[in-house]
Amino acid sequence: MTTKIHVVTDRLGNPLRFLLSSGNRNDICMAQELLEPFDLRGRLILADKGYDSSKFVSWVEERGGIVVIPSRAKAKRPRPTDWHTYRERHLVENLFLKLKNNRRFSVRYEKKALYFHAVVTLACSLVWLL
Repeated sequence: MTTKIHVVTDRLGNPLRFLLSSGNRNDICMAQELLEPFDLRGRLILADKGYDSSKFVSWVEERGGIVVIPSRAKAKRPRPTDWHTYRERHLVENLFLKLKNNRRFSVRYEKKALYFHAVVTLACSLVWLL
């Protein structure tokens, strides 16, 4: 069984919050729960196409967030995307590269989600310290 890690980062790519989900769930299932504790007014919300949902986009915009999520290829009404701003999403990908420097994270010795959550927490702490 696989596990997905959903992460919110700051402007420098440091982790602010993460959630684990089972590998067979869609990314969009965790999006609202992931952003719930944050004040989104005036904040850019950058995400990949997996988070493209009209319900999620309207939820973010109701809270004052600015959505920078490209529309899916088969969208009936594709949203305009600021590709220059969207490039900043590489910070999230770089975070995962930093986390994978920790062998226990990348190999995933822990099979239970509870123990893996502890490893991810520790790896995120190390990113903040280094």
